Amino acid sequence: MPFREINSKMVEATLAPGQKLFSQRGAMLAYRGEVSFTPNIQGGQGGFASMIGRRVAGEATPLMTVEGSGTVMFGHGGHHIQVINLSGDTLYVEADRLLAFDGTLQQGTMFMGSQGGVMGMVRGQVTGQGLFTTTLKGHGAVAVMAHGGVIELPITPGRDVHVDPQAYVAHHGDVRNKLSTAVGWRDMVGRGSGEAFQLELSGSGAVYVQASEEKL
Repeated sequence: MPFREINSKMVEATLAPGQKLFSQRGAMLAYRGEVSFTPNIQGGQGGFASMIGRRVAGEATPLMTVEGSGTVMFGHGGHHIQVINLSGDTLYVEADRLLAFDGTLQQGTMFMGSQGGVMGMVRGQVTGQGLFTTTLKGHGAVAVMAHGGVIELPITPGRDVHVDPQAYVAHHGDVRNKLSTAVGWRDMVGRGSGEAFQLELSGSGAVYVQASEEKL
């Protein structure tokens, strides 16, 4: 189910009978047709296990199930919106950045320590993302929110991408990520800037970077 970009801060989805999508509560701006909105308590397509994972992760961002026949417009907080189309791969993104996504996508959570070990967990604290991140896998579209617009940077073998952790939005594909330091530990004493750390992403896929170091 593709999202049509109305402008940089609004998207529209077309629903047909039998289709559904999930959206952040409060993200619906307007709709046409026979469309229903119901609170989702099962963690999306991942079901009960996904819900438990989200609770453990502290990701309590509430979702709505959207079904029916018609068109729905979404936006939230005046944030910029980026539409990401998945073709069987997995998107890694923070739950509070999800505006809406295709109901066919499988939702889950990933422990940050599984990518980068201890430094993966440190990354969660540096970025403010916590110890878990949300995953969406399959074929479908995802609308994510960001500050100041988003750029997509391809990641290819042998050409790693380094990102300021505060500017990171999401990534997809067969990608490994780890936290590295831009300066020595002695130089970091007394520094409060997140730029002392960098996210190093390698493999094959893409990373989405926002034009701001501000969290949602």
